Amino acid sequence: MTFWCHLVDRHGKDGRLHTIRDDWPGYSLDLFTYPEHYTSDLDCVLIPHGVIMDRTERMARNILDGLGNQDLVVLCVLKGGYQFCSDLVEHIKQLSKNSDTSLPMRVDFVRLKSYLNDQSTPDLHVVGGADLSVLTGKNVLIVEAVVSTGKTLQAALELAEGFRPHGIRVAGLLVKRVPDSLGYRPDYVGFEIPNRFVVGYALDYNEYFRDLSHICAISESGKQKYRI
Repeated sequence: MTFWCHLVDRHGKDGRLHTIRDDWPGYSLDLFTYPEHYTSDLDCVLIPHGVIMDRTERMARNILDGLGNQDLVVLCVLKGGYQFCSDLVEHIKQLSKNSDTSLPMRVDFVRLKSYLNDQSTPDLHVVGGADLSVLTGKNVLIVEAVVSTGKTLQAALELAEGFRPHGIRVAGLLVKRVPDSLGYRPDYVGFEIPNRFVVGYALDYNEYFRDLSHICAISESGKQKYRI
């Protein structure tokens, strides 16, 4: 069974969104290695690490093609976005070495927190966004791990816009299909996924699972075990 199909995203930057269907059961955990302390805490592997890396390289190529030879400030949304941002920037650097196109980059960080357990809360906490004057007059690429309702992305966009950048684009590894979405969609998308709570690849549940390489669906017993 395959979990991809080809769609065209709203901005037409890619034209090959990888969409994971609602009925995709995921890969059996028995096919992969993962930390033993999470044995009973996961339902399945939704996206293996190797697939994440292949897709991230494709996104890096699209970004380089679209933004090459422009000074760029990459604004990483922490904490969940740090691994994706690191791998994306590294892929862009490697591709630039073998291309006539170069993309000068600086990287900065902001932390936005809106989840308690597996629920988005009305309160959005912003850490590290007081001095982002480096964005002024620059092209900005906001890097976000998961876009669900779009509330966090909206806050990041408003924060960046307050420093009067030349332009803003967004790269999101995951776009989650949720009924209460605000309609925000990244310019560059890795995967569109069902409305399931996912962990791994720096995505957490109450600070657990960041040490998991694959993107996995957390089990109900895992939610209860690490609930606060």
